[in-house]
Amino acid sequence: MANPLTLAIDAMGGDNEAAFVVPGLDIALVRNPDMRLILFGDGGLIERRLAQHARVRAASSVVHCDITVSMREKPSEALRRGRRSSSMWRAIEAVKLGEADAAVSAGNTGALMAMAKFVLKTMAQIERPAIAAIWPTVRGESIVLDVGATIGADAQQLVDFAVMGAAMAQAVFGITRPRVGLLNIGVEEVKGLEEVRRAGQMLRASDLPGLEYHGFVEGADLGRGTVDVVVTEGFSGNIALKTAEGTAKQIAAYLRAAIARSIWARIGYVIASSAFRALREKMDPRRANGGVFLGLNGMVIKSHGGTDPQGFASAVDLAVDMARSNLVSRIAADIGAFHAVAVPTPVAVEPKAAAS
Repeated sequence: MANPLTLAIDAMGGDNEAAFVVPGLDIALVRNPDMRLILFGDGGLIERRLAQHARVRAASSVVHCDITVSMREKPSEALRRGRRSSSMWRAIEAVKLGEADAAVSAGNTGALMAMAKFVLKTMAQIERPAIAAIWPTVRGESIVLDVGATIGADAQQLVDFAVMGAAMAQAVFGITRPRVGLLNIGVEEVKGLEEVRRAGQMLRASDLPGLEYHGFVEGADLGRGTVDVVVTEGFSGNIALKTAEGTAKQIAAYLRAAIARSIWARIGYVIASSAFRALREKMDPRRANGGVFLGLNGMVIKSHGGTDPQGFASAVDLAVDMARSNLVSRIAADIGAFHAVAVPTPVAVEPKAAAS
């Protein structure tokens, strides 16, 4: 790994011409002062923004790119049009070439994944990469994957997600044997889709030293923090993520309405302001902004496209932590160890039971 740590930044990815990127980098540099940055995008626009942020200017080099991948482009179109000359492609390529330790983009998720797979390739024995998110819980934080890389997954892919998520939990939380659960419609072994039940059998039979298989978990367990890693496929994972974000905004709206209802409510808010502030910070989605692409031969972090400088800084912080933890090497070793002892063919499962 380069010393100091170097990040490749897609400075054009995101909504509103990614105006939050340079201010976000300024915040991140306060927390990571030894970080170096390579900014890819419209050179003139980037330089104008850097003129207002001397700290980022001093830590950065700028690489002009003629093409910006739009948020609405289909992945296939973005891959064809933006290949080799877009800010997104060049940022990922910098990781492949060893010029950067990780890439960060707030751009089009589908295009970013397509380009990352094309440039970095998936690890040996990994069929599909996953996007992992850090999820706030009442006990602290957990990791949830996949939250949108691919729709659908078979038993082997779910098991690979479990191994990769456990490796990330080891790196992020410092846990020797993270507890891993499979998201299901019930905790009973007979419930759920056949592939989910097969994955559970494989994880239980393998008894890997790098993770503790908890069993099935339900949607309510996401917020409870029942396990350290929650595994699901991208369709349900993305719905869960967007539902949680929407619920946080809904609760915030309810609180604002309740506080504005009467003078006594406003007085109560002032008295309990420290408690409300702690709640607001805990529920702030910007604190957990950033999805990690797992299963690739290189580190890529996806920021929310509609974030602000604080949120983008959180994604950069995550990229720094993941790069310094040597997560890619850790996942490659753990996946190799699993496939060396894995049950080759899951045994047949009983017919699924209806949800209760």
